[in-house]
Amino acid sequence: MATKQKTLEWEYAPAPEAAKIAKVAKRYGHFINGKWTAPSSGDYFRTTNPATNKKLSEVADGSAADVNAAVKAARVAYEGPWGKMSGRERGKYIFRIARLMQERAREFAIIETLDGGKPIRESRDIDVPLAANHFFYNAGWADKLEYAFPNRKVSSLGVAGQVIPWNFPLLMAAWKIAPALATGNTVVLKPAETTPLTALKLAEIIADSGLPDGVVNIVTGAGETGAAIVNHPDVNKVAFTGSTGVGKLIQKSIAGTDKRATLELGGKAANIILEDAAIDQAVEGIVNGIYFNQGHVCCAGSRLFVQETVFEEVMWKLKRRMETLIVGDPLDKNTDVGAINSKEQLKTIQKYLKAGVEDGAEMFQPKCDLPSTGNWCSPTVFTNVAQSSRIAQEEIFGPVLAVQTFRTVPEVIEKANNTPYGLSAGVWSDKGARLFQISNALEAGVVWGNTYNQFDPASPFGGYKESGFGREGGLHGLAAYLDF
Repeated sequence: MATKQKTLEWEYAPAPEAAKIAKVAKRYGHFINGKWTAPSSGDYFRTTNPATNKKLSEVADGSAADVNAAVKAARVAYEGPWGKMSGRERGKYIFRIARLMQERAREFAIIETLDGGKPIRESRDIDVPLAANHFFYNAGWADKLEYAFPNRKVSSLGVAGQVIPWNFPLLMAAWKIAPALATGNTVVLKPAETTPLTALKLAEIIADSGLPDGVVNIVTGAGETGAAIVNHPDVNKVAFTGSTGVGKLIQKSIAGTDKRATLELGGKAANIILEDAAIDQAVEGIVNGIYFNQGHVCCAGSRLFVQETVFEEVMWKLKRRMETLIVGDPLDKNTDVGAINSKEQLKTIQKYLKAGVEDGAEMFQPKCDLPSTGNWCSPTVFTNVAQSSRIAQEEIFGPVLAVQTFRTVPEVIEKANNTPYGLSAGVWSDKGARLFQISNALEAGVVWGNTYNQFDPASPFGGYKESGFGREGGLHGLAAYLDF
């Protein structure tokens, strides 16, 4: 896909990754009890490349019968070989999965980009290495749980039902599967219907690793399939990442049961720039937090608060940086902003662009030639945004930034906390004391200081308020799969 991208100084020659390296089957069944299984209904759905709208594969559409077979296989494995296996032996399998992921990292990155639309640089340099690192990290804890939680007797929960979103398909799978296995549980996972391919490729690796049959089962489908997993009576733990609306439905459905749950839901993160911040560094952090990932992250820094004394400088530099962003073929190594995941999500983003203008905000988009096919949205920034505006209050999940100004620290803390969400935030300042002061006052589960969107398997991630509860990563992520 050839596109002409306008930058301030020069044009980059195309540098496409070779899509043919990725081996994608024409049709995928469910991965149940260590075998590829046709859907009981016989129904399949298409998964497409959002950059071209071309079909990539057909994937099994899961039913309650398929979920029941997967949960039954997981229960047999839990009460059989996996449940009786020592932590030392479990760790070997998890470590082996991580090594196989590293060996096939290039293929994983290409499939992640083909199926999800994100730039290959993001898939190659962030998603795949971080996913492998989560397996490495949790493999190390598998035989050390008594040291992770000293003076506490711990045991596994049983069968974990896991439902993940489309924005980080492989990474979300790793966040959930790795700690579940390290703590001795078995898994039934449902990837998002628009991005199932890397989870299915992960199933191939799990089979190659020799993991006992039934320990990890992957059932594909839409919302009904996920609901069947959540509501299954033999599932002991529910782990969900997705929208706040669906999270509330899950809470209602498991109320009155003894099921454990962790929910990582929506966000409307505040990114705060103080007058003493390193402006160039902060501007690059803004771009990293909202544009490089198309805004397709729940922790995207979609609200920017700039101290009035540096507002003009920040906006001039930000708009100048936006003019250099390359929007186009996600497989091109030069691309900064890839495709929107689906037509439905693109329509949602366009609705918010219209709402921002209607609410009186001023919209800026850099000049660039968008490809003629696929799902595309130019990087967008709104200024003169009211605190009550829809683009300042509601999660957009797109490359759209809403900018507001502030004069004092108490003012920006009040504005930043004026949202039902509480997932993440960022603060930019030259003074450490100010960083700690504001970070402690922000109602967010994760606050980055002078950086943004930095993740590590040893660091817990999660939010509160309407951004959910529970943590993934670190010892907190292990604890979510243990009974004390």
